[in-house]
Amino acid sequence: MAATESTIDPQQPVVALDDAAFGRACALTELPSGNPVSADNSTVVRYSGVIDAIWTIGKKLHGGTMVATSAAAAARGLRAAHPESAEMLPIAASTDFLGAPDPGRVDYEVRVRKAGRQICLVDVDLVQEGRTLVHTAFTFGRVDDAPPVYVPESHTDMPTEPTADAVAYGPDSPMRIAHLSQGASVAIDPIWARFLAGEQGKPQLRLWIRPRPADEQDPEVAVYFAMMAGDMSPPVSMNLGRFGWAPTVQLTTHLHRRPAPGWLRVIATTPEVGERMFVQDQLVLDATGAVIAQTRQLALIPLPR
Repeated sequence: MAATESTIDPQQPVVALDDAAFGRACALTELPSGNPVSADNSTVVRYSGVIDAIWTIGKKLHGGTMVATSAAAAARGLRAAHPESAEMLPIAASTDFLGAPDPGRVDYEVRVRKAGRQICLVDVDLVQEGRTLVHTAFTFGRVDDAPPVYVPESHTDMPTEPTADAVAYGPDSPMRIAHLSQGASVAIDPIWARFLAGEQGKPQLRLWIRPRPADEQDPEVAVYFAMMAGDMSPPVSMNLGRFGWAPTVQLTTHLHRRPAPGWLRVIATTPEVGERMFVQDQLVLDATGAVIAQTRQLALIPLPR
C-alpha cells in the first residue's frame, strides 16, 4: 500500500526513464537450484531479478510490485515444469509480508505445489540477502476472455482518463513519496482525496494509472502491471486524518481478465476502519469498464502523532 507521510522525505531516487520500466522489474535470470527439493519434496526453482528505486514507496519496495514480480517468477517456473499450463495466468494470490525489502537485487524461490488441467498452485518466496521477506501462494487458471455479463453502475461513473484537476504523481506533487511515476503515469482524483486539501472525508480514493508504451504492448507485462495496480492507492484512512506508514499485514489479489490498452482506473474503499486495523478494497478497471483485478488488504492504522 502506498503510505504517505504528512511531512515527506525530500530525498527522491532518480532512475533513468525506461519505456519498459516495469518489464525490466519482471525480467528474471534462472539460478542454480542449490537445494532442488524442499522439505515437502516439491521441486524448487530459483530466479533472480532487479527491482530498482522506481518501484518504491519512500525507501522500501512497493508491495504490489513485489506481488507482480513474484507472479512473473511463478509463471516462469510453472511453465518450465509443465508446458501445458502456458495459457494459465495467476488468477489469485495471497501474500504475507515478513519484512520490507530494499530496491536492488531480489531472488525468487518457486515451488509448484499442484499442476492440474484447470488449476495449478505455486508458492514463491521473495528472498533478499538470504532472508525470505515476502511469501505468496498463487493459484493459476484461465482468465475470462469475453466481455462481462454484468457491470455495476458504480463502476461506470469514474472518467476513463485523468480529469483536468487530477493531481499527477511526480517529484513536485504531494504524492512524491511514491516514486512509481518514473516508471508509469499516475494521477489521483482530488475530489475524493480530501486530505490533499487538508480536509477530512469519506475513506475512499480514486486513481488512474497507465504503464509506459512498451510495457502496455507486452501482453504478459500488462497483466502483471494490472496486478500491481491493485496496490496503488494510498491508505484510505488518510481521509480520516490518519497519516503515516500503514503496514500491510496480508494482501489478496484476484486477476479477472487481461487489460485493454489505455488507462487503468483504481477505486479504493473500505468496509471498516478500526482503531488498530483497517481493510482496504481496490478495484482495477480498464478502459472498457471491465474489472481487471481486485485486491483486499489488511493493514495497521498509523499511530497517532
